[in-house]
Amino acid sequence: MVTPKSFSLGILLFFVLSTLNAQTSKAQKVLAVEALRFEAMTRADTAALRPMLAEELVYVHSNALQENKSEHLSAIASRKLVYEKMDREKASVRFYGKTALVNGVVVVRGILKGNPFEIRLLYLAVYRKKRDSWMLINWQSTKLL
Repeated sequence: MVTPKSFSLGILLFFVLSTLNAQTSKAQKVLAVEALRFEAMTRADTAALRPMLAEELVYVHSNALQENKSEHLSAIASRKLVYEKMDREKASVRFYGKTALVNGVVVVRGILKGNPFEIRLLYLAVYRKKRDSWMLINWQSTKLL
C-alpha cells in the first residue's frame, strides 16, 4: 500500500536521481570535449583545436610557461611543442553556472624544442559554456613526482 509519505519520498528520490543523472551527463559532455581537445593537440590539428579555445585563454604549462590562445596554437602548429600522447588517468567535474572546473591527472608525452619528455600532470581546466559548446578558458598544470 502506498502511503502519502512513501509517495512523497518516491517523488523526491525521482527528482534527486534525475538531477544526478543530468549532472553526470553534463560532466560527460565536458570530459568528451576535453578528450577531443587532447586528441586535436596530439594530431597538431589547430583547425579543430581553435574553436575549443576561448579568445581569453590563459594556458599555464607545468614549467610555468604561460601562453594565450594564439601563442598556444602557434607553438603546436610550428611543432615547437609536439604532443605525442595525452592519456587522462582520472578527472572530476564541478559546475558553477556556465563554468565547469575539471581537476584531473593526465600523462603527457611529447617533444619540446627538440627535447623529448614524458610527464604525469595534475591539472585544473576551466571551461565556459558559450552557446552550446564548452570552451577552455584556463589550463594550469603541475608536474607530479
